[in-house]
Amino acid sequence: MRWEDLSGDTFTQAIDRAQGVCLVPLSCIERHAHHLPLGTDMFVARELCRRAAAVEPAIIFPDFVFTQIFEARHCPGTIGIEPELMLRLLDNTCREIARNGLRKIVIVNAHGGNEHLIHFFAQSQLAGPRDYGGYVAKPPLEGADAKAVRWQWQTRRDGHAGEYETSELLVIRPDLVQMDLLAADEEGMPRERLKELRAHGVYTGIWWYADHPTHYRGDARPATAEKGDRVLTARAKALAAAIRAIKLDAEARRLQAEFFASVQAPGVPR
Repeated sequence: MRWEDLSGDTFTQAIDRAQGVCLVPLSCIERHAHHLPLGTDMFVARELCRRAAAVEPAIIFPDFVFTQIFEARHCPGTIGIEPELMLRLLDNTCREIARNGLRKIVIVNAHGGNEHLIHFFAQSQLAGPRDYGGYVAKPPLEGADAKAVRWQWQTRRDGHAGEYETSELLVIRPDLVQMDLLAADEEGMPRERLKELRAHGVYTGIWWYADHPTHYRGDARPATAEKGDRVLTARAKALAAAIRAIKLDAEARRLQAEFFASVQAPGVPR
């Protein structure tokens, strides 16, 4: 159930069917090598939520693309807004979702550059009382699904616009994939320009640009729609299971309320 597809009259019934769960598909607008569209992550997040909600009903919030992507601001088409505004907007959005009656808000991220952001945002929800529960869902694949997905890849390195993402886009938006633009060279391999720092466990924000200035990591040439459908199906199945667990969860909200009450009168829990 996509939020924007509902009418004002059917919204309340949709909340009941979703048991108060709203999925927020996080992505960004950025370059994906020569052959994929700027909205690649957006399309993946949207499709993953759509498939999961078809199995375990949930309301899907409209695409949220205003996230962390400063490392791609040198590339045409990138939308990278100020950090403070980014956090405020995501927080305000969650508050509005809750105000509309959805008290379990699930972040579903499809952009690797958001990994630090989503966990920091989850922790920041403890800065002040909330009338909703926030969840970050990144469920692992298990059993036969994990094995089938793991063994289908042919490339030794991947991570951005490579075999994995290209396979997904060949399912979701094949009309936007331009496989003829792929070159038989090493463009997608890391340039290792900060190799010495990495060897000493030193992190710097310019690391991605140092390795992948053209925003391509991997080799997309072996990508197929069959591989993409297999991974999307497996990921959606795992996400649907996570949604079921979130629907059943009562402890996180209880502990959150207990925590906020304790903040007003600090003391060691017994």
